[in-house]
Amino acid sequence: MRKYDAIIIGSGQGGTPLAFNLANKGWKTVLVEKHNLGGSCVNYGCTPTKTMMASAHAAFKIKKARDLGIEVDEPSVNIEKVWERKENIVKSFRGGIEKGIKNTSRLDYINGKASFSGKKEILVETDSGPESLTASIIIINTGTKPALPPIKGLKETPYLTNLNIMDLKAIPEHLLVVGGGYVGLEFGQMFNRFGSKVTILQRGQQLLSNEDEDVAEEIKTIMEKEGINIKLQSQVEEVQEKDGTIELTYSTGNEKNKITGSHLLLAAGRTPATEELNLKERGIETDSRGFIKTDQWLETTSQRVFAIGDVKGGPAFTHISYDDFRFLYANLVENKHLPLEDRLVPYTIFTDPQLGRVGITEREAKERNRKYLKAKVPMSSVARARETGETEGFMKAIIDKKTDKILGFTMLGSQGGEVMGAIQIAMLGNLPYTTIRDTPFAHPTYVESLNNLFSSVE
Repeated sequence: MRKYDAIIIGSGQGGTPLAFNLANKGWKTVLVEKHNLGGSCVNYGCTPTKTMMASAHAAFKIKKARDLGIEVDEPSVNIEKVWERKENIVKSFRGGIEKGIKNTSRLDYINGKASFSGKKEILVETDSGPESLTASIIIINTGTKPALPPIKGLKETPYLTNLNIMDLKAIPEHLLVVGGGYVGLEFGQMFNRFGSKVTILQRGQQLLSNEDEDVAEEIKTIMEKEGINIKLQSQVEEVQEKDGTIELTYSTGNEKNKITGSHLLLAAGRTPATEELNLKERGIETDSRGFIKTDQWLETTSQRVFAIGDVKGGPAFTHISYDDFRFLYANLVENKHLPLEDRLVPYTIFTDPQLGRVGITEREAKERNRKYLKAKVPMSSVARARETGETEGFMKAIIDKKTDKILGFTMLGSQGGEVMGAIQIAMLGNLPYTTIRDTPFAHPTYVESLNNLFSSVE
């Protein structure tokens, strides 16, 4: 039995920095990871997807160069070189973590599958045999994995998820995407720009179900303009492989249809990676979907066992996982006793143009019976967007009618995620919208358009 002060299961963007910081504070710590170091962000999420999207964006910009007066030939995509660049960047990020572990005293690393085997014990199955660990504090950071929808024939049909689609060495002729959330849209647009025909099937009435209807409709228009086929209210019922192609049956209302493609991508949500942890052995409860229940201190239903990141449910973003680390570290090491209250959650969907959002949507304002003001301007009225030829999308803000404080902001436009950050800071500072309206920003920049946005309040 190897004894530690802390055992961290999972090396995602919460677990890894927590391991480093606990060890540097003198805690004897062990980091256990079943797969590659870095979690989903480094290996399957943020890093590789945004790296490949940069290549797709370059190809698209070349195609659009004629609109700016530049005569060029059609781009040719070398998907193997795109893949090699992605792999090199991922390995570089992963290598940095490996180097950090080697250079950190009082920090051990075990590559293996962890599960609870006793009240204070963790059993880790490794290639060289099982190892038993114990610690007074255990942190779970195992994240999520792709959800597999209940589709007839799926088990017998080859399919892709975000875990392996970026390993393709050939561009799909026709990519069928099940799911119209951010994963489906990002990959759909990426491969469309690489040269694939793309069809996205979404069972709901709109893409991006958590967004306002006008946002979803605008991004649908943008995608369709690029040639992506989008089918809403389409429930996928059956898939099967026939002569090297994928045949997909879906229903829209009472009407059934079939469509064939070369590849199938499942992007229908995420499910927590908890089934191998043997949580019941430690009395750790989960919700109906398998996410670990935590309190305002991130503690599970088992004392001194904590959960951080996506595995506990809630906003599934790298920056939230990292914020969980900072919060838990402050309580465990610095004895701050901070409760995890409602936090302002920003996020960016890296379609092109980007969708940046922070705070509540207009739909949420209505559902909460908030009295609000609204400001909205199209990107076509933004000077910088017109100069760069990136005029698709719009900006929208929701404002408290009584206090003039900003309740929410959405920007579907070039650099939407970057501009959103400025509004997040204003919201954290409780600034009224009039302060931004009357502030001189540098010209010509995208953030300068906030003057125009908040001058349109009604």
